[in-house]
Amino acid sequence: MTALKNICIYGAGALGGTLATRLVEGLGDTITVSVIARGEHLQKIRENGLELRVAGEDKPAVVSVHATDDPTTLPKQDLVITGLKGHQVPAAAEGISHLAADHTRVVMVLNGVPWWYFHRDEKSGHGEHRLPELDPGDRLWNTVGPERVIGCVAYQGAEVIQPGVIQLPARGRFILGEPSGEISADLTAISDLLTKANVTIIQTDDIRGEIWSKLMGNASFNPISALTRALSDRIVTDPALLSLMSRVMHEVYAVASALGSRPPQTVEERLKEAMTIGPHPTSMLQDFLAKKPLEYVPLVEMVVRLGQMTETPVPALDTILALIGEADRQNRNVGS
Repeated sequence: MTALKNICIYGAGALGGTLATRLVEGLGDTITVSVIARGEHLQKIRENGLELRVAGEDKPAVVSVHATDDPTTLPKQDLVITGLKGHQVPAAAEGISHLAADHTRVVMVLNGVPWWYFHRDEKSGHGEHRLPELDPGDRLWNTVGPERVIGCVAYQGAEVIQPGVIQLPARGRFILGEPSGEISADLTAISDLLTKANVTIIQTDDIRGEIWSKLMGNASFNPISALTRALSDRIVTDPALLSLMSRVMHEVYAVASALGSRPPQTVEERLKEAMTIGPHPTSMLQDFLAKKPLEYVPLVEMVVRLGQMTETPVPALDTILALIGEADRQNRNVGS
């Protein structure tokens, strides 16, 4: 792989900003990091730099970084890391494409089912199938190209607490994997780079299994929290909410298994892990309270759609999809 010298974080919000700060702080003398941001967040990054506060660490990390809202002002990059949510990615297709040279890889930090899911998938019987709900008009598939993608599952709570300032409740981890399952030279080089920047990285030869394992939590915690305003600890201690969460997790597990990508964790193991989460507002609850669009399509709707594809019943998720979709529209005063 070409040396990783020019790196762009496309979407420097909570997770993207975390990675940008770590890269500049750890490797800023050997690489050039740029970020794509917008609005007041962009303005504060330009004025004050990016500030990263981590619970338990004595002082925040503050770094200066080149920030812009126009990717066409940047040169070709060796690596692009997206920090966008699933519903934001299609609009960035042309911008990401502008940054990509022939050798450029794109690490997609996404929750839920990703737009590239069936690229080089040999387990489901649906290899190269496209998902218009996540990639309308094949915009990403044709412009960025799934062959550039390295999948990423993030276990890192993070929140932009004010423009230019990101707070982490604890250090997390990022799981990286090729859609093909190969432990490629590119995957290893990117993992090594991020590890040197003090980011906890795990390489996997089964990125889809890891996607489904996290999705068991995302498809349950996120919409339930947005619909009820409950924090994570409340959801796992209220018997009725815990029962609903368990049903959702079993449905996600069943769809994953029907696609040949059984998660590495059982539902029981995932529930036990969920019990340890403190009073944390999920990202969907944060977006709901801020009246932002909710990321329910990759987290809920796609599980329902893939359930239909594999003839796997998902009654709890069917109900949650109807409720969260309407809640999102009402919250943003959007017509049906």
